[in-house]
Amino acid sequence: MNKRVVITGLGVVSPNASNLKEFESAIREGRSGIRFIPKLEALDFSCRIAGVPENYESLIGAYLQQRAIKDISENIALAAMAAIEAWEDAGFTWNRNDEQADWDTGVIMGCGIGDMETIGNKVVPFVNGGKARRMGSSVVEQIMCSGISARIGGLLGLGNQVTSNSSACNTGSEAIIESAWRIRCGRAKRMLAGGSEGPSAYTWGGFDAMRVLARKFNDQPEKGSRPMSASACGFVPGSGAGVLILEELESARQRGARIYAEILGAHVNSGGQRSGGTMTAPNPSGVQRCIREAVKEAGISPNEIDAINGHLTATYADPYEIDNWSKALERDPDHFPFINSTKSMIGHCLGAAGAIESIAAVIELAHGFLHPSINCEDIHPDIAPFENKVVRCLKEYPELKILAKSSFGFGDVNGCLILKKWEAGEK
Repeated sequence: MNKRVVITGLGVVSPNASNLKEFESAIREGRSGIRFIPKLEALDFSCRIAGVPENYESLIGAYLQQRAIKDISENIALAAMAAIEAWEDAGFTWNRNDEQADWDTGVIMGCGIGDMETIGNKVVPFVNGGKARRMGSSVVEQIMCSGISARIGGLLGLGNQVTSNSSACNTGSEAIIESAWRIRCGRAKRMLAGGSEGPSAYTWGGFDAMRVLARKFNDQPEKGSRPMSASACGFVPGSGAGVLILEELESARQRGARIYAEILGAHVNSGGQRSGGTMTAPNPSGVQRCIREAVKEAGISPNEIDAINGHLTATYADPYEIDNWSKALERDPDHFPFINSTKSMIGHCLGAAGAIESIAAVIELAHGFLHPSINCEDIHPDIAPFENKVVRCLKEYPELKILAKSSFGFGDVNGCLILKKWEAGEK
């Protein structure tokens, strides 16, 4: 079976916006959500800036009842907010008291690290202090990896597959790809797909120890996330959540749904930590193979790709990523697609990154523009040949039709999506 898969709903909570409408405005404007975090200074981090959604307490109160808020972690709450917004954006309503499960709809919602905040602040001190029985009955839900998908499944009454994935920085994109394949083979009509990551010094501490976080812009937070820049000095950690509603085309048409885009092709693989690939560096052959396989599944020519929303983290890997795209698509600098990086505005949201960035890509397709990559005025010398293809100012682009989204993660894992704008009257 080869069902066509379309995107009918979006929900997002990101460092620079708390809902879909605000997020579109933020990425159009090139608005940064990176801020100074006093707690990181108090903990003597080298990097003291991060992308964290603002006004969390007031936001969550608008979505969930007070009792539910008390029982869940911030990571799960961010995911729940994004899921509810996506569900309603797709034209559905939800009833907490509905006794009938929705057997046609499931969720794959992942996380890169898990709820380290609960582990660090509650589980470790309580257990070490001999007070394990005083942790409360909700602690397991908060720290189990599938707590995210389980909470969403319960809120919306989802009866299809309800699970969580984790593949480092490829998590959000992988969840979308796995969900699309499930629909394509006829095992579900709809899937909620995406990723989330809560803000926690316990999550970010390991990266600070690796010296891969930005540490030279603590006094200029908005300038700290610098993908493709010569002065980039590491990524800025971030948190948030993104959820997409993927749906079988026939189902979407039957209910008269608004369609944003179609998923033409997708692929995930690993470079096997061979040929230059390691736990932290990608095997170039694996990256190029992943891109080519996604293009092949999409049934398009590489020359039909108009733009790329890159992984582009503001590390040493940025020039290699551009080079891999060029080789995989066999397109030199003069014929290269336009490329941008959502991370320049929100930082690297780890398990949520691929989902939030995919939402940015879908919005761009639907509304015909490309958002700017900020903070790369001083383009990296190895990227300089492609400089004219780097989107540094808002580009109105009504003819934009096909956009590729990539994600790469620790463990030498790769993901690539090929998205196509949905046009009125399309068959």
